[in-house]
Amino acid sequence: MRIGLATCLIGLLAACSAPPVPQNVPPSSKPVRIVSLDYCADQYVLALADRENILALSTESEDDFSYLRDKAEGIPQALPRAETILALKPDMIVRSFGGGPQATSLFERAGIPVLQIGWAGEFDGLKSVLLEVADGLGAAQKGTALAESFDARLAAIQKRASSDEALYMTPGGVTAGTGSLIDDMFKAAGLRNYEQAPGWHDLPLERLVKESPDVVAAAFYSSIHKTPGNWSSSRHPVALAQLSKAETIPLNGAWTACGAWYLIDAIEALSETGKAS
Repeated sequence: MRIGLATCLIGLLAACSAPPVPQNVPPSSKPVRIVSLDYCADQYVLALADRENILALSTESEDDFSYLRDKAEGIPQALPRAETILALKPDMIVRSFGGGPQATSLFERAGIPVLQIGWAGEFDGLKSVLLEVADGLGAAQKGTALAESFDARLAAIQKRASSDEALYMTPGGVTAGTGSLIDDMFKAAGLRNYEQAPGWHDLPLERLVKESPDVVAAAFYSSIHKTPGNWSSSRHPVALAQLSKAETIPLNGAWTACGAWYLIDAIEALSETGKAS
């Protein structure tokens, strides 16, 4: 169910008269009226907050790239528009990217604390973000338990002995090189990254003509980007050939969509020999 815009103007005017609240400073007590603005924020709220304290999630909370979509069933959804959110009178807003670049300052001027989810480029950062968000939601113990589970599952992984080269491949034609969580994910599974240039790039079609990877980690092929754009490099015959030439490991798009603690699911799938189910 989605929350509309009716009667929102009154709520907007009332909220804007409240005193400002500093960024990322939680209220003195545990928040009990939480709104999430995007599907990445949804995962933290669903994992850490009590269900009865969740006023609304994003409109993508039940989509197939939402990791905890089953837990989101039955929880109201709201568009990340100021008038809609302010009318709900939350005592905490959680966001990653939802609402646009001015969302945090707008809501804080209205007197509502905003818990901004940080970006992580490696595993330690991933856990730090998790613990920070958990603390902001008054759920430190839950956050610690999830971080400890991540570490335990990571330690239990039996790395692939072959050290094959793996290419992260998406229908959008994008891959990830060194210095990324995808690169760390490959290393943890015992694989070498086919793409050695740092950061995110288009699929390296010219190199793929001469050298094929041993493994293709195919993400989002049944999810958010399952229909490539007409100009996506993933449509090129050279790219499509990799899906039949190499050992292809399908990755659930929800595992890697937000770079969060549940990336461990993808690492476990990659570490297995043969194709992941």
